Amino acid sequence: MRILKTQTLRGPNYWSIRRHKLVVMRLDLEELIEKTSDQIPGFYDGLIKVLPSLIEHHCSRGHRGGFLERVQEGTLMGHIIEHIALELQELAGMPVGFGRTRETSTPGVFNVVYEYVEEQAGRYAGRAAVRLCNSIVETGTYAIAELEQDLADLRDLYANAALGPSTETVIKEVEARKIPWMWLSARAMLQLGYGAKQKRIQATLTQNSSILGVELACDKEGTKTILADAGIPVPKGTVIQYLDELENAIADVGGYPIVIKPLDGNHGRGITININSWAEAEEAYDLASAASKTKSVIIERYYQGSDHRVLVINGKVVAVAERIPAHVIGDGKSTVEQLIELTNLDPNRGEGHDNILTKITVDRTSLAVLEKQGHTMSTVLPAGEIAYLRATANLSTGGIAVDRTEAIHPENIWLSQRVAKIIGLDIAGIDIVAADISKPLREIDGVIVEVNAAPGFRMHAAPSQGLPRNIAAPVLDMLFPPGTSSRIPIIAITGTNGKTTTTRLTAHLYRQTGQVVGYTTTDGIYIDEYLVEKGDNTGPYSAGVILKDPTVEVAILESARGGILRSGLAFDSCDIGVVLNVAADHLGIGDIDTIEQMAKVKSVVAETVKAEGYAVLNADDPLVAAMAQKVKCKVAYFSMNPDNPIIIDHIRRNGLAAVYENGYLSILEGQWTLRIEKAVNIPMTMGGMAPFMIANALAGCLAAFAQGVDLELIRRGIRTFKPSADQTPGRMNLFNLGDYHVLIDYAHNPHGYQAVGGFVRNWEGEKIGVVGGPGDRRDEDLILLGQISAQTFDQIIIKEDEDTRGRERGEVADLIAKGIVRENPHICYEKILNETEAIETGLSMANQGSLVVILPESVTKAIALIKPRISN
Repeated sequence: MRILKTQTLRGPNYWSIRRHKLVVMRLDLEELIEKTSDQIPGFYDGLIKVLPSLIEHHCSRGHRGGFLERVQEGTLMGHIIEHIALELQELAGMPVGFGRTRETSTPGVFNVVYEYVEEQAGRYAGRAAVRLCNSIVETGTYAIAELEQDLADLRDLYANAALGPSTETVIKEVEARKIPWMWLSARAMLQLGYGAKQKRIQATLTQNSSILGVELACDKEGTKTILADAGIPVPKGTVIQYLDELENAIADVGGYPIVIKPLDGNHGRGITININSWAEAEEAYDLASAASKTKSVIIERYYQGSDHRVLVINGKVVAVAERIPAHVIGDGKSTVEQLIELTNLDPNRGEGHDNILTKITVDRTSLAVLEKQGHTMSTVLPAGEIAYLRATANLSTGGIAVDRTEAIHPENIWLSQRVAKIIGLDIAGIDIVAADISKPLREIDGVIVEVNAAPGFRMHAAPSQGLPRNIAAPVLDMLFPPGTSSRIPIIAITGTNGKTTTTRLTAHLYRQTGQVVGYTTTDGIYIDEYLVEKGDNTGPYSAGVILKDPTVEVAILESARGGILRSGLAFDSCDIGVVLNVAADHLGIGDIDTIEQMAKVKSVVAETVKAEGYAVLNADDPLVAAMAQKVKCKVAYFSMNPDNPIIIDHIRRNGLAAVYENGYLSILEGQWTLRIEKAVNIPMTMGGMAPFMIANALAGCLAAFAQGVDLELIRRGIRTFKPSADQTPGRMNLFNLGDYHVLIDYAHNPHGYQAVGGFVRNWEGEKIGVVGGPGDRRDEDLILLGQISAQTFDQIIIKEDEDTRGRERGEVADLIAKGIVRENPHICYEKILNETEAIETGLSMANQGSLVVILPESVTKAIALIKPRISN
């Protein structure tokens, strides 16, 4: 077996609307296409020996062991690879369950689709599954060491990509509230929400966090000074920078016991507490100085009591935890070293911040703390006796947390909330040393020792003992107060032809509301009519540019076939999903071989519309109209025929529609007919002569109306939207050259040719066509282009694209000519393969009143050939 291609999907997609994280692996079974699993000697036994846990896979049988039954009876290798890729991820701690395997039109080649949690791990699992199966086929087994290495690699990939515990806590709440989120490209920032409704967060710093407050919290001495001035109980202390200042500093704070710590330290680094001698003080000074960027060291009086962290969010205390330093408890028979090893076996302990607790590590500080208690690593502790390994209670050094939220005294709550306000932090972690947090600090000589910006959430969300607290909820209540939205309106537009024009029109209609509109097209990314990035921008990357922009209030996103197949949609849901049409274009590319499969690709946009939104569907296209059966949202139809049975039935049910009736574009809402404007007065319809442009206008107007744009604004917008070569290059650009006219359009498939033909056939003068087609289309599609050309034009020039897309030069022209002759053997045509030469020839043939229609590969070049003739 051989992997031909691997794609990673990240949004609603062809395979699943609900499951966004999927790997699509294109797998060539090679010689195994002829063999099912039951025909491979020893395969079943080898598989269950290596992966006995596959017994839990139900597969289509719907019961435990169902998949293995399929293997025993005989199934193809692609199906087995799917299940192994899922199982390897499960064994590595990543719960997944969705998979699909489908054969492509290429014999022996399958699309193996399976879910992932972490992208790189998901792709690795597919490669490992193929290796494992190939090995069992060839040798009857897969080395256990190889399997263990695969699982270790998968765990490493998962761990390396894992969110920090605080970020993960926030994201779980974000997803529970269905707030969209995405990574930004710098400083590990997360964006919550879309466009102008977005908020940004970095761990537990938010965009509301005051830089002054953060800077003050990082200045421990400055914090202590400002709190002391406000009457807050803080430790007596001083700051020194040289060892020869230490003796006087100890005297200034009242003598031993003392605490020495770096001025700008964090995570407990460089801190030594309960110092009772000069020798200890000297050593502690060196430790603190080394951990301080500024070499400034704080000398404080040591206060007896437990270490508490009080979490204040948006001015309110939301959680309190008592932090207990890393320690072990004796059992009467094990050494301290052995007890540490046993403690670290706790599955809740991991490296750094990757788990609820952190493994205890032994270093010089740990040994010093032990020595102070009269112990060494070889000491056998009596049963129940505690030996501390750290002086400070940070979780990052192996400490534990006990929830004390219900125990804190109301006065201490008031004091903590006041402290957060004084420092100026929206999220603050306040460290309190107190013998009993349930009593006022002033009564028990308790003090506030530090105020932390960006405090960790781990100790509150998953305490070692006590009730976990949902501390992410108040963060999101602060960022998105009740009643406020995290989303901007998203209108997604797809179809075979007309997408760009309809996208631009819809954006123009929305701009009448005064909102900032961001939109993506095959021409570029635009925000408020300014070009952000030129080029074909109809995929998830370009949509992401719009959705990340904090100025955008409405997003209009052209969503093409390629992006949907390649990565899925960039958004989890949209408010309006427009499907214009489905035609035979790009078939045979990306394993989409039939028009029905193409309709399924386009339907992803309609099926992603939220329940209260609208799928705007073309009632004149049976494949599009049928999408109404799949969607979970409301449906609005548009049609060129007011007597279309779908429209009549829909209106009878008080549905919403847009139709072309009696020369008007009209909205039908129940029994009401709301006329927008006569087609002849709408510039984009070419005086009412371009039926497919009328259909595009209906779709755009209906999308805007369904989303609540005022009808009068729609009328104003439709009258003022004037497609031009500058605004919509290649979309029905009509040039008046005096004696004759030239039409340039990017039509490149049969449906597009038919659409242009609807306008051309209304032209009263001679009609000359300069036609061609992309080389990667099917033979029958190119022949059909010729037939349509013969039905549309009086004279035809066949040219070819510069990029023949894998065909021999002249092959495309021959197929188009074949279609022309099949339709009309007597029509006048010639082949001029060079596009520039073909255009020049077509222009030279024009007579008074002629229409020259150019369907180019390069719209820009074609327009450049026309413009000099206009000026002349």
